[in-house]
Amino acid sequence: MEIVGGCLCGKVRYHGSAQPVFTAVCHCKHCQKQSGTSFSIVLGLPRESLVIEGGPVSTYRDTGESGLPVDRKFCPNCGSAIVSEVAAAPALTFLKAGTLDDTSALQPQMEIWCDHAQPWVAQDPSRARMPANPPLG
Repeated sequence: MEIVGGCLCGKVRYHGSAQPVFTAVCHCKHCQKQSGTSFSIVLGLPRESLVIEGGPVSTYRDTGESGLPVDRKFCPNCGSAIVSEVAAAPALTFLKAGTLDDTSALQPQMEIWCDHAQPWVAQDPSRARMPANPPLG
Protein backbone atom coordinates (compact mmCIF):
# COMPACT_ATOMS: atom_id res chain seq x y z
CA MET A 1 0.00 0.00 0.00
CA GLU A 2 1.34 3.42 -0.96
CA ILE A 3 1.09 5.81 1.99
CA VAL A 4 1.32 9.53 1.22
CA GLY A 5 0.16 12.51 3.23
CA GLY A 6 1.02 15.48 5.34
CA CYS A 7 -0.08 18.19 7.70
CA LEU A 8 -2.66 20.93 7.19
CA CYS A 9 -0.18 23.62 6.09
CA GLY A 10 1.87 21.25 3.89
CA LYS A 11 5.19 21.84 5.66
CA VAL A 12 5.43 18.25 6.91
CA ARG A 13 4.99 15.49 4.33
CA TYR A 14 5.45 11.74 4.57
CA HIS A 15 5.53 8.75 2.27
CA GLY A 16 6.02 5.06 2.56
CA SER A 17 5.03 1.71 1.22
CA ALA A 18 3.68 -0.83 3.67
CA GLN A 19 0.63 -2.83 4.48
CA PRO A 20 -0.83 -1.57 7.76
CA VAL A 21 -0.61 -4.09 10.60
CA PHE A 22 -4.03 -2.77 11.59
CA THR A 23 -6.35 0.20 11.15
CA ALA A 24 -8.32 1.18 14.23
CA VAL A 25 -10.71 3.67 15.70
CA CYS A 26 -8.95 4.70 18.92
CA HIS A 27 -11.17 5.98 21.74
CA CYS A 28 -8.39 6.54 24.30
CA LYS A 29 -8.48 9.77 26.32
CA HIS A 30 -5.08 10.81 24.94
CA CYS A 31 -6.32 10.61 21.33
CA GLN A 32 -9.44 12.51 22.35
CA LYS A 33 -7.37 15.32 23.84
CA GLN A 34 -4.83 15.36 21.01
CA SER A 35 -7.49 15.42 18.29
CA GLY A 36 -9.96 17.63 20.11
CA THR A 37 -12.77 15.20 19.37
CA SER A 38 -14.11 11.81 20.40
CA PHE A 39 -11.59 9.47 18.70
CA SER A 40 -8.76 9.11 16.19
CA ILE A 41 -8.38 6.73 13.27
CA VAL A 42 -4.88 5.27 13.32
CA LEU A 43 -2.88 2.98 11.07
CA GLY A 44 -0.37 0.76 12.84
CA LEU A 45 2.56 0.66 10.41
CA PRO A 46 6.01 -0.93 10.58
CA ARG A 47 8.04 1.93 12.09
CA GLU A 48 10.76 1.92 9.44
CA SER A 49 8.24 2.04 6.56
CA LEU A 50 7.40 5.74 6.86
CA VAL A 51 9.67 8.63 5.81
CA ILE A 52 8.80 12.06 7.20
CA GLU A 53 10.13 15.09 5.27
CA GLY A 54 9.82 18.84 5.06
CA GLY A 55 11.38 20.00 8.25
CA PRO A 56 11.64 18.72 11.76
CA VAL A 57 8.48 17.75 13.56
CA SER A 58 7.83 18.76 17.14
CA THR A 59 7.43 16.05 19.76
CA TYR A 60 5.32 15.97 22.87
CA ARG A 61 6.43 13.17 25.20
CA ASP A 62 3.39 11.62 26.80
CA THR A 63 3.07 8.61 29.10
CA GLY A 64 0.87 5.73 28.02
CA GLU A 65 -1.27 3.47 30.19
CA SER A 66 1.71 1.09 30.26
CA GLY A 67 3.75 3.74 32.10
CA LEU A 68 6.09 3.88 29.08
CA PRO A 69 6.70 6.93 26.87
CA VAL A 70 4.56 7.85 23.89
CA ASP A 71 6.15 10.38 21.52
CA ARG A 72 3.42 12.34 19.75
CA LYS A 73 4.88 14.02 16.67
CA PHE A 74 3.21 17.00 15.05
CA CYS A 75 3.84 19.89 12.68
CA PRO A 76 5.37 22.82 14.60
CA ASN A 77 3.70 25.28 12.22
CA CYS A 78 0.03 24.19 12.03
CA GLY A 79 -0.11 21.68 14.90
CA SER A 80 -1.40 18.73 12.87
CA ALA A 81 -0.76 15.45 14.65
CA ILE A 82 1.16 13.13 12.33
CA VAL A 83 2.32 10.01 14.21
CA SER A 84 2.68 8.56 17.66
CA GLU A 85 5.59 6.30 18.56
CA VAL A 86 4.78 4.08 21.51
CA ALA A 87 7.59 2.53 23.56
CA ALA A 88 5.32 -0.42 24.39
CA ALA A 89 5.17 -1.20 20.63
CA PRO A 90 8.66 -0.31 19.33
CA ALA A 91 8.19 -1.97 15.93
CA LEU A 92 5.18 0.19 15.04
CA THR A 93 4.35 3.80 14.34
CA PHE A 94 0.76 4.97 14.66
CA LEU A 95 -0.14 7.24 11.75
CA LYS A 96 -3.07 9.63 12.14
CA ALA A 97 -5.28 8.61 9.21
CA GLY A 98 -6.76 12.07 8.74
CA THR A 99 -3.39 13.24 7.42
CA LEU A 100 -3.46 10.84 4.45
CA ASP A 101 -3.89 12.50 1.07
CA ASP A 102 -6.35 9.77 0.06
CA THR A 103 -8.51 8.20 2.75
CA SER A 104 -10.85 6.37 0.37
CA ALA A 105 -9.29 2.95 1.05
CA LEU A 106 -9.51 3.21 4.86
CA GLN A 107 -11.41 0.38 6.48
CA PRO A 108 -10.89 0.29 10.25
CA GLN A 109 -10.88 -3.34 11.39
CA MET A 110 -11.23 -2.67 15.10
CA GLU A 111 -12.11 -0.19 17.77
CA ILE A 112 -9.66 0.11 20.66
CA TRP A 113 -9.84 1.70 24.08
CA CYS A 114 -13.62 1.22 23.94
CA ASP A 115 -13.76 1.52 27.74
CA HIS A 116 -12.93 5.23 27.22
CA ALA A 117 -15.34 5.86 24.35
CA GLN A 118 -17.71 8.78 24.69
CA PRO A 119 -21.17 7.37 25.49
CA TRP A 120 -22.77 9.31 22.62
CA VAL A 121 -20.45 7.78 19.97
CA ALA A 122 -21.95 4.74 18.26
CA GLN A 123 -19.46 1.92 17.90
CA ASP A 124 -19.72 -0.29 14.83
CA PRO A 125 -20.77 -3.80 15.94
CA SER A 126 -19.20 -5.32 12.81
CA ARG A 127 -15.70 -4.36 14.00
CA ALA A 128 -13.71 -6.12 16.71
CA ARG A 129 -13.91 -4.06 19.90
CA MET A 130 -11.31 -4.06 22.64
CA PRO A 131 -11.47 -2.40 26.04
CA ALA A 132 -7.84 -1.18 25.74
CA ASN A 133 -4.92 -1.82 23.35
CA PRO A 134 -4.91 -4.68 20.86
CA PRO A 135 -2.18 -7.27 21.39
CA LEU A 136 0.96 -5.44 20.25
CA GLY A 137 3.58 -8.12 20.72
